[in-house]
Parts: sequence; structure tokens; C-alpha cells
Amino acid sequence: MALDAQQTLVLQSAHAGDLGALDTLLRLCRPDVRRYAQRHCLISDVDDAVQEALMVLARKLQSVRTLAAFSGWLFQVVKRECRRLGRQAFQYDPYDEAAVEQWVTSHTTDELRVDLAAALQSLPPTHLEVILLRDFEELSIAEIATQLQLTNAAVKSRLHRARTLTREYLLA
Repeated sequence: MALDAQQTLVLQSAHAGDLGALDTLLRLCRPDVRRYAQRHCLISDVDDAVQEALMVLARKLQSVRTLAAFSGWLFQVVKRECRRLGRQAFQYDPYDEAAVEQWVTSHTTDELRVDLAAALQSLPPTHLEVILLRDFEELSIAEIATQLQLTNAAVKSRLHRARTLTREYLLA
């Protein structure tokens, strides 16, 4: 979604709080959002994803720090909404809270500690280091990135993967 000079002015005005410009921006974005949703959503979810993405745009446009990132941000909103709707359609929850709750209540505190220690030991060293720094030493993402000489994005990615692997180990 490449913005021309007029669309850029509309975007800037909407970002500054002009409601008329926001209305214009929503009308301008709708065809691109719909096209993107048609490629990433189930056909039955396209309209819902478009509507939800445009509502998020209207509510959170001020949170976009750099307007140059607007298109990428908006497409990520659509993509997330498509995934959310797809999970609902297939009743798939990657973080099955009922299974977690059942697992926790079926173990004693000592058993939970032993299982958690085993799960952490099963992690690759790079993932173990990140999860220990974040969850046990309570360092921020930026502090971990500095300490390990990584980008914030790399730290977040490793942390997410470490938590996912730990969860999979514990619930298997």
C-alpha cells in the first residue's frame, strides 16, 4: 500500500486527531485491507477481519510512532485478526489453559519444581540463558539484549521460543 502525497497528508492529519481525515483514511485503506485479508483469512472471515482491522486502526492510529511504518503496521493488524478468527473457527488454542490448569492441579509443589527444572534443562543453551535472565533474574528485554549483545527482537524471539518449548515439554 504505497501512499501518494495526498494520502500521506490525510494520514498525518488523522494521526494528529482530525476525525474527518480519519474517516477519509478508513475509506482509502479499506480496499487494500480487504485484498490483504482475502489472501490471509478463511473466506468466511474476510469481512470480519476487515471490520476489526479498521476498528483497530481508528482506535490505535495515535500509537503508530512513525507514519512510514503505517502500512506494515496495518497489514500486521489484519494478519493477526485473520489468525485469531481462524483459531476460533477451528477451536484451536495453542495455549490450552484447561490442560495447563489440570496439569498444575495434578502435581505437588515438589513435582512441579522437578518437572520445571527438567523442562529448563531440555532447552538449548541460548534459549535457557534468555529465559533465566528474564524470568529468574527479572532483567528487561533491553538489559538482556545489551548483556548478550543481541537485538531486542532476537531476545524476544528466543524468549518466546524458550517459553513455548518449556510449555510443550511440561504438557507432553
